[in-house]
Amino acid sequence: MTGLHPETEPYRHGMLDVGDGNSLYWEECGNPAGKPALVLHGGPGSGCTPGARRLFDPERFRVVLFDQRNCGRSTPHASEPDIDLSRNTTHHLVADIEALRTALGIESWLVSGASWGSVLGLVYAERHPERVTGMLHSGVATGRRLETDLLTRGLGAMFPEAYARFRELVPDGEIATGYHRLLFDPDPEVRERAARAWCDWEDAIVPTVPGPSPRYASPEFRMAFARIVTHYFANGSWLAEGAVLRDAGKLAGIPGVIVQGVLDLSNLVGTPWELARAWPGAELVLVDGTGHNNTPGLDAARVAALDRL
Repeated sequence: MTGLHPETEPYRHGMLDVGDGNSLYWEECGNPAGKPALVLHGGPGSGCTPGARRLFDPERFRVVLFDQRNCGRSTPHASEPDIDLSRNTTHHLVADIEALRTALGIESWLVSGASWGSVLGLVYAERHPERVTGMLHSGVATGRRLETDLLTRGLGAMFPEAYARFRELVPDGEIATGYHRLLFDPDPEVRERAARAWCDWEDAIVPTVPGPSPRYASPEFRMAFARIVTHYFANGSWLAEGAVLRDAGKLAGIPGVIVQGVLDLSNLVGTPWELARAWPGAELVLVDGTGHNNTPGLDAARVAALDRL
């Protein structure tokens, strides 16, 4: 089994003005003369992490990571009380990727995404297939409402106590919309309680990872993450239902690997299998004993896939 590559630090980083008052943090790691590769983080709203660099051989890849709009080190930050997220949509993020590619002088690149990052990467590749040399996606999703409905409602029967606590703040109506409203309430205590409850539920539905995520310890991270996730969930990620799978034929000729944990609860709606069938030539790699988040087995499968790509 191939382990993670050694830790590496960025050799270059900066901020990219993408308009609408937004600036994106970006960084480059590895070999400046290597194969360009783009990392798309999950969430939406998680921000990029140093661990993602270790999936790539630093001798072979020129790795580009960036924080998507309003999260991580990008500005303005979604935790700010008066933040306006109306200019943060899937369409804006796809345009941001192209702006970053152009700014860095990259003709085309391999695209790697996890969870929400897989949705964004697939949409980007379907709209700009000539810019994508290959793809690796894990913890896959396609932006369908039945996927987000599973996360916000369907898993309630599996985790009844956690779900009761989650539902307590929004007993009626659409959950993401209700939480999004609370996360922008004038009362900061209401906002913080909603952010904490949302992140507690996110922890509960990843039972293969013990204990709470350390990232949720930060009030700023909790607020930004919960606001951006509910913003996207409440708006169906600005994608027509099933559009990513419907348009997967546009990915023909792009080598791709889907790495999925067998215990990933999002598998309950069949997304990895449906995507593998719809994407001509894609390879589906299932990893036993692992769920949605990073484990040694999942990481090893992703490193091996990137080495092949």
